[in-house]
Amino acid sequence: MNNNEIKIMRTGFGKELPLPHYQTEFAAGLDLYAAIEETIILAPHGRTLIRTGIKVQLPPDYEMQIRPRSGLALKHGITVLNSPGTIDADYRGEVGVILINHSEVPFCINKGDRIAQAVISAVAKLPMVEVDALDESERGEGGFGSTTKIKEGFNEDSESRI
Repeated sequence: MNNNEIKIMRTGFGKELPLPHYQTEFAAGLDLYAAIEETIILAPHGRTLIRTGIKVQLPPDYEMQIRPRSGLALKHGITVLNSPGTIDADYRGEVGVILINHSEVPFCINKGDRIAQAVISAVAKLPMVEVDALDESERGEGGFGSTTKIKEGFNEDSESRI
């Protein structure tokens, strides 16, 4: 297989839909379409798996990241639940997208709707080396907002800005 291509196979209702493609010359993501038979009503705060009707074969050391579409997120509160979802290079099943409705109103998903985007990314695989200690850093063990504290100065006791 050429390491500069992705093999794609349409399945089911995907045979009736366009192949994923870039909408503009410099777009990073390929649009993915809903390959469903009937309209799916996604209830407020509900989630569902949407079939895309495609299977892919990625080059070794690449992944396909499944990401939300910004328009669906902004206008309707619809996003990819496990964002980004990962399609590994050795996976050969149909690509599915887990959508969640963060809004207060039901959302209709129709056959052929653009539901997500796929970004192809190289995967770095580095060896794990067990050690007894790690090098010190300015951040140290701080997590979940700790970089804001470092950058802007926070009072640790009250979590408010000084």
